[in-house]
Amino acid sequence: MIKTVKDIELAGKRVIMRVDFNVPMKDGKVQDDTRITAALPTIKYLLGQGVKSLVLMSHLGDPDKDAAKAKEKAEKDGKVFDLQKYLDGKHRLKPVADYLARLLGMPVVFLPSCFGQKSAIEALPPGTVVMLENTRFHKEETAKEESKQEILAKELASYGNVYVNDAFGTAHRAHASTATIAKFCKVRVGGFLMEKEVANLEPMLKNPPKPMIAVIGGAKVSSKIAVLQSLLKTASALVIGGGMAYTFLKVKGIKVGKSLVEDEFFGTAQELLDAAKKAGVEIVLPVDHVCAASFAPDAFPVAVDGADIPDNLMGLDVGPKTLAKYDALISKAASVVWNGPVGVFEFDAFAKGTEAVAKMIAKATGRGAFTVVGGGDSVAAVNKFGLASKMSHVSTGGGASLEYLEGKVLPGIACLEQK
Repeated sequence: MIKTVKDIELAGKRVIMRVDFNVPMKDGKVQDDTRITAALPTIKYLLGQGVKSLVLMSHLGDPDKDAAKAKEKAEKDGKVFDLQKYLDGKHRLKPVADYLARLLGMPVVFLPSCFGQKSAIEALPPGTVVMLENTRFHKEETAKEESKQEILAKELASYGNVYVNDAFGTAHRAHASTATIAKFCKVRVGGFLMEKEVANLEPMLKNPPKPMIAVIGGAKVSSKIAVLQSLLKTASALVIGGGMAYTFLKVKGIKVGKSLVEDEFFGTAQELLDAAKKAGVEIVLPVDHVCAASFAPDAFPVAVDGADIPDNLMGLDVGPKTLAKYDALISKAASVVWNGPVGVFEFDAFAKGTEAVAKMIAKATGRGAFTVVGGGDSVAAVNKFGLASKMSHVSTGGGASLEYLEGKVLPGIACLEQK
């Protein structure tokens, strides 16, 4: 296990802390504060321990990439693109600093760059909270060469005697502010959010309460094959839903109509089916469907009672027989991990399957099962259906939780001290 803020002496120390304040913004206003509130327990603990200063750093979107896309769209629409206005509305951390100040009930000093702030920080009164500008305004943050990252990492490390990483959502990134900074800090520990994520995700890979059911959905086999292979080692059954299920069905000789299929992953899908059979792990694929003639929010839903899908239709959700199979497994599970929706839940007509799965997992939690929801879309789904509080753990990291469940080493965790 990683060392955390509770394992070290903090009184009088300067702390540089990586948070994940990559929140949705509109016209310079925070639209969803989930990630900000998730960091509050660590922030309040540090302040309560009498730190000399607490310097927070985060990215907010990808300014270069996002601005290039927005400029292209504006030019296409015949509009004048104002770069400054665009960045102010979506990528500046000053509004986030102001939002945090309101949550804490105390001032948060905003500094307009990640470089050249040491004297400003040292001149502040004890117990001050500081927010640096978006780390991704500096090309060194995401540079491919570590030597270039080190330029920013060294500067950031000079702002504190202690490095705290509480940004699980970026732990899979080997960036200057998430991992490289640790090379220049003697004391490197996790915050409470990081500790909580590791404590909840790790059992699913190592020793989950059995039977453990893994519900893996999403559009493509290519993006989820690694997590399927990883969870095959600990799961009693793998429920495969969403768009990727049709590749597996086609491999088994079932007709999938116009459904999404990755032909180049037939071999990989067959290997997984063979490995599951050998390991005695049940693979659950859809046995009926909700289909449509086209992929559109207003497409008319067509119920298909069997596994085969007619040539003129595409599968967009699972049917009632499939949900009954899911329920039979989840109702007896001691633990459940869920990553990815089982249908196109963004379209109301095809959200019923994903909503039913969310309710089944919430019910399982209520009777004492240990349940973990990881990955952006499944988290968005439990939030949409108002069931997030009914799960044992809902991960704050999209790509990070997926890579963790794949069994990968995450740079932002590997750089921290171990107990």
